Amino acid sequence: MIRLLVKDCGAGTTIQDGGRFGYQRYGVGPAGAMDRIALAVANMLVGNAPGEAAIEFTVLGGSFVVEGGPARVALAGAYADLKIDGEAVPPLTSATALDGQSITVGAARAGTFMVLAVSGGVAVKTDLGSRSFHLRGGLGGLDRSPVRPGQVLPVGGSPQGPDLVATVPPQVSAGAFRVVLGPQDDYFTPAGIATFLGETYRVSAEADRMGYRLNGPAIEHGKGFNIVSDGIVTGSVQVPGSGEPIVLLADRQTTGGYPKIATIVSADLPRFVQQRPGGEMRFTAVTLAEAIAAAREQAAMLEAVRAGLKPVGLGFDTEHLLSVNLVDGWVDANAPPAEPPLHSAA
Repeated sequence: MIRLLVKDCGAGTTIQDGGRFGYQRYGVGPAGAMDRIALAVANMLVGNAPGEAAIEFTVLGGSFVVEGGPARVALAGAYADLKIDGEAVPPLTSATALDGQSITVGAARAGTFMVLAVSGGVAVKTDLGSRSFHLRGGLGGLDRSPVRPGQVLPVGGSPQGPDLVATVPPQVSAGAFRVVLGPQDDYFTPAGIATFLGETYRVSAEADRMGYRLNGPAIEHGKGFNIVSDGIVTGSVQVPGSGEPIVLLADRQTTGGYPKIATIVSADLPRFVQQRPGGEMRFTAVTLAEAIAAAREQAAMLEAVRAGLKPVGLGFDTEHLLSVNLVDGWVDANAPPAEPPLHSAA
C-alpha cells in the first residue's frame, strides 16, 4: 500500500473532499474543502475526480515522506511552494514522488487555504459518506482527527499516465463579492441594506472553517435580530445584534436564529475564503438568475481547465497560446508581484 508519512504540518491541516451531504436535517454540516476550485484543479492534475479527498492546509504547509510509492501530487489554492526532495514543482503542474522521497508544501505567502491532491485520493475511511474532517462534529479524517505529525495517510492508487500541466489556467471573479439578498432582508432597514452594499468590511481575527466574522459599519436591523431558527447554507450572511455580519462557511451549523441579510453566490466563495484577517471587501447584489449563471460559468471554466491538461514536457504550441486568454480575470491589485495566481498548482 502506498502511504504518506506525516513529518510536519500546521494545526489547521485536515483531510477534505467535496463534502458530506444528505445529513443536514440531522444537524450534520457538510464540511468539505473551503476552496472548491483548488480541490477540483489539484485533483484534475493528478487524474482524480474533482471531489476526491485531499489534504487541506490553512496558511502553514507541511512535509511528508512517500512509503511504498510512487505517488503523484499537485498543489492548488493560496500562493505556496511545492517541492519534491527539495526540487520545486512548477505552477499548474503535477509531479511524481518515488518511494522514500519527501514532499514539502511551504507556508502560504498570500491567501489562506492550499489543497494537496494525491493520485487515487487520500484513502481514509468514509464517515457518513465523506472523508472530510469536521472538527465540531467529530467526523471524518484519519481516526476522526485533523492531520498530525506521525500519522500515516493511505493513498488510493499509484500514478496512471504522465504528469500533467494545465495549459488553461483557472479563473476566479474579481471586484465586489456578489450576493443574493435574503431570505430575511426584510428584517433590515433600507439604510441597513445600503450600509451592507455600500461600505467596506474587513475579515476579523475571528475566522475559521466555520465562518468569518467581519468588522465594519453596523447594519441596522428593522425588526430585531432574532428569528425562529431556520436553515443555513454555505455563504449565508448572518447579522447578530452587534450589526456586524458573519459569513458562514464549510463547517457551519445547519440552522441559526439570526436574520440572514444575504447569501454570497457559490461562484465567489473560493475567492472569499482566501481572504485573510484584515482583508477588505465590498458586496454587490445580484439576482438569483445571475447567481445561477455565475455557477454555470464556473463549471464551464473548470471543464476548460480539464480540456487543457497536457502531459508535462510537450510544451505550449503557438496556436494554443493564441487561442486562450492567460491574463483576464487574474489581475489583483492586492496580490504580491511576481507570484503565480491563486488556485494554481505551485
